[in-house]
Formats: sequence, C-alpha cells, structure tokens
Amino acid sequence: MHRERNVFDDLGFSREEASELSAKARLCSEIVRYARGHYSQAELVKILGETQPRISDLMRGKISKFSLDKLFAYAENLHMNPEIRVHRPVKVLAVG
Repeated sequence: MHRERNVFDDLGFSREEASELSAKARLCSEIVRYARGHYSQAELVKILGETQPRISDLMRGKISKFSLDKLFAYAENLHMNPEIRVHRPVKVLAVG
C-alpha cells in the first residue's frame, strides 16, 4: 500500500518535500482557522512572540516563511495540542 498523493506531489516536489509541505499547509491552515475565531493579530503578536509582519504572513498562509517546528510551536502556544501521527504500513497477506 502506498501513501496518498497530494498537490505537492503533482507540482513535482520530491516525496520528502511534498510530505513536509503538506504537513506545514495542514498545520498552518488549522492555526489560521483557530486564530481567526479567537484572537486579533495584536493578541497573536503577544501570544506567539512575533512581529506583526510575521503574524500577517502566518495569517495569509505563507508557509514557505515558516518551519514545521515553528508552526508546531505556534500551535502549542495557542493550546491547540498538536500531535504527529505515524501509521505503519499494512501488511498484505499473499494468497495461495
């Protein structure tokens, strides 16, 4: 069984790059969705310890400006309880 393709696969990124970009995009999207409903950008500056331009970049989904580690830290600071899941491959039994 192989992993699902994502838009970054289709754009020609390597498997590793596509996986990281996909994770960053999902995490950034969740942070932005949550933050928009709960905080102003001024509050996010204080909570995340960032400048207003960095918060603006975050809220615009500019994932290339943020590492996965940084996005994970932001989610932690927002008490979102981020987690990483790893699924083991399913073994397929040979028939016959």
